Amino acid sequence: MLIFAYIIDGLATVLGLVLTIVYWLLFIRVLISWVNPDPYNPIVQFLHRSTDPILEPVCKMLMPLTYRIHIDLSPLVTFFLIIFLQRSLVGMLFYIARMLKHM
Repeated sequence: MLIFAYIIDGLATVLGLVLTIVYWLLFIRVLISWVNPDPYNPIVQFLHRSTDPILEPVCKMLMPLTYRIHIDLSPLVTFFLIIFLQRSLVGMLFYIARMLKHM
């Protein structure tokens, strides 16, 4: 059981790190979008390529609302989703690992 506990603990750590990286990439993309960046800049292209697969499904779900209020809420909803996953899923995995270590 101890081996599974360390595997789950490692998965939780990696998942938490990936979610944090995605959060900061998305945050930087939002900040850069306020200053009208050069679309040919490699950093801007990287930010778009790395965050578009995450934002597009959320944007499609919010499309009716976005057309009515003319504000793209997909980054905000994605921020909430990432925070929810960090608190619930990663926290639950750490809890499971801790319980398996004490068995």
